[in-house]
Amino acid sequence: MIYRHLTDYLDYCQNQKRLDAKTLRAYRIDLSQFCNHIQSSDILEITPKLLEDFITGLHQKYKPRTVKRKIASLKALFHYFEYRDLIERNPFSKIQVKFREPVLLPKTIPLHTVETFLSTIYKQLSDAKTDYKKRNALRDISII
Repeated sequence: MIYRHLTDYLDYCQNQKRLDAKTLRAYRIDLSQFCNHIQSSDILEITPKLLEDFITGLHQKYKPRTVKRKIASLKALFHYFEYRDLIERNPFSKIQVKFREPVLLPKTIPLHTVETFLSTIYKQLSDAKTDYKKRNALRDISII
């Protein structure tokens, strides 16, 4: 029974919400993983405790960004169930699933590469024989 609702939901996402094919594919994967985990055919049997256990398992298997996407897929599904009056109460309404993703610092360019780059640009300025080449070299220097 839940698989029929999932099919209806994915059709709704494709035809009504006009979601991208990649998003639909991710939803399909995320939601089938959830269905395989719960092993229940009735959506009314899904409790906040069951969802919390599933989310705990996600944290053990996946990186935070992936977990966040999978939770968003589930939340959207249950919102749809509530919207279609398939469930009386959304089990996510009692669950707080806020967590912080680790902040990744941007990669930096090594100093010797920057020095080589700058010296090449300044060499182009000093080697420029026409006004056009000088203007281009000054433009490049100012941008860098």
